[in-house]
Amino acid sequence: MSKKTLLILGALVLVVIVYAMNTGKQASGASATGCKVTVTADVLNAREAADGNAKIVGKYLRDAQFDALPGVQNGFRKVADDKWVAAEYTQPVAGSAC
Repeated sequence: MSKKTLLILGALVLVVIVYAMNTGKQASGASATGCKVTVTADVLNAREAADGNAKIVGKYLRDAQFDALPGVQNGFRKVADDKWVAAEYTQPVAGSAC
């Protein structure tokens, strides 16, 4: 085989390995924060502060999954800097440490 063919095959094998490793992590509920949640509301507003009157900075649809920080403040769960969601409309993913 030529060097070009070997390089292409090597790249494909690497892509398959990386994909398989990431698929396994997602299936187990692993996340960078240790806490991953699923949205239970039809539409969940993300707000810039842990306050129901704070500015809406994003939205999540039912069954969306995302990383969050463990713990709840004023009924809200922090999902990023200046991004909070109502905790009552999220459910921790199985195996997640929320």
